[in-house]
Amino acid sequence: MSEIKNTKYQISLPLVLCLGLAAGVLIGTSLGGRSVGGESEDIRKLKEVLGLVKNEYVDETKTDVLVEDAINHLLTKLDPHSSYISAKDREAANEDLRGNYEGIGIEFNIFHDTLVVVTPLSGGPSEAVGLRSGDQIIKVDTIGIAGIKLTNADVMKYLKGQKGTKVKIEVIRKNENKPLVFTIKRDKIPQFSLDASYMIDGDIGYIKINRFAQTTHEEFRTALAKLKKEGMKKLVLDLQSNPGGYMNQAIELADEFLSEGKKIVFTKGKDKKFNTDALSTSKGDFEHGDLIVLVNEGSASASEIVAGALQDNDRAMIVGRRSFGKGLVQSPFDLNDGAELRLTISRYYTPSGRSIQKPYESSEQEYAKDIVKRYKHGEFFHADSIKFKDSLKFKTANGRTVYGGGGIMPDYFVPLDTTLNSHYLNELYISNSIQEYTFNYAGVHKASLEKIGFESFLKNFAITPEMLDSLALVGKRNKVEPDFKDITKNKQLFQVHVKSQIARKIWNSNGFFPVFNETNEVLKQAIKLFDRIPEINRQKI
Repeated sequence: MSEIKNTKYQISLPLVLCLGLAAGVLIGTSLGGRSVGGESEDIRKLKEVLGLVKNEYVDETKTDVLVEDAINHLLTKLDPHSSYISAKDREAANEDLRGNYEGIGIEFNIFHDTLVVVTPLSGGPSEAVGLRSGDQIIKVDTIGIAGIKLTNADVMKYLKGQKGTKVKIEVIRKNENKPLVFTIKRDKIPQFSLDASYMIDGDIGYIKINRFAQTTHEEFRTALAKLKKEGMKKLVLDLQSNPGGYMNQAIELADEFLSEGKKIVFTKGKDKKFNTDALSTSKGDFEHGDLIVLVNEGSASASEIVAGALQDNDRAMIVGRRSFGKGLVQSPFDLNDGAELRLTISRYYTPSGRSIQKPYESSEQEYAKDIVKRYKHGEFFHADSIKFKDSLKFKTANGRTVYGGGGIMPDYFVPLDTTLNSHYLNELYISNSIQEYTFNYAGVHKASLEKIGFESFLKNFAITPEMLDSLALVGKRNKVEPDFKDITKNKQLFQVHVKSQIARKIWNSNGFFPVFNETNEVLKQAIKLFDRIPEINRQKI
């Protein structure tokens, strides 16, 4: 992990801070295991019991399993985000936020128990050796993988691996008489945290970020520069369902919108060395344009840091529904066997002083069910169902009232649109039928679709009733009984999903989101709000 330079932003703790939906806010640099010093009576008692179990218990016992179970149980008594990661799970747990992984570089799917290459990733090792979309991988080294009830986890096990290692695969390709054999040298494969960036109209740009990984700020600046060249004057930053990520990336992103010296986030712990204070630096790339940030109940941690910083500094209008509510900071400690303990060492606060951590004094199960409780209580549909305590009232830079105690409450509430749900459509996704149908359709019509271009596709391409009938037949082959009544009732929803998935197969995420966002009610409302952004929400110039 690269060292953080204090010149990038002002912060008292020279460590990378990161977040994750399961782990809360995390100091990204692992600390070595620490001695507990003189043993207390409770530690001696624990060792005594473990020794008796190991030596005197009637049956042979795996005490390592008992210890791991005991550690996990112990941490549930502290808070929801302190956690233990075993040595064997540690690599996978940290991989998603690094911005890359090591493997062969394909997007894949499993159709009828067969591994199919959806696309070889651009610039990756599979593209380099000539792997193509539609290739069916039937053997990895000496292991046949067709017809064995293959899972995504199996695919990862067979195809991911250390950079520089080689893997031999055997594929079946359409119009080839016999299987083709490729030897692929694994390499680092970039993972992108920015899903899409495009112009909604002549003035309004849109950027969607799915998590805060090591490369998020760099990806954002590249996308922002492109949109500004295309004439962007106003920006929608979509953080809906973004579970978090590296805190330094959240700070750097917020810094792009704030003039020098604005507080972004601060943390407080029992030990003063964990106290931090992050301030914006001299020059951001979008300090003065109108800005709207989208959040919902799935926006957590780093997303809430960005939304909270921009709201408290009256820099952006926050639109959507109340965010998740996670504000605990963990420090990762290396254990001697290679495992990792992530222990809560502080809380973080928005610039006005709000803690956005929701209560967790009840059971772990109750904490996990909080989103379901919000739904049942009506919070997803009515803003006035959300009650805040006056003791948790705070003021933004320009004197607006905001509240702590559980997530970021948007400035403009958008209820959940329940019409955007279909049981039959969900079944088609679960059975992989949507993916199979759109993959095959895009494969057959790829040349003609590319010829007309995405803009024409977006404006003029229509999903016909015959196409939806064909989708239903694919579903039937995958043991999903057709429900034409549901298709008729939710025709527009089915059309958007099928069209957006076809667009993804041809033009990737920048093709998918402009189509799929026709169902994004929060975005549709936000576009109407730019003219209503109050002067108190604009940064003083």
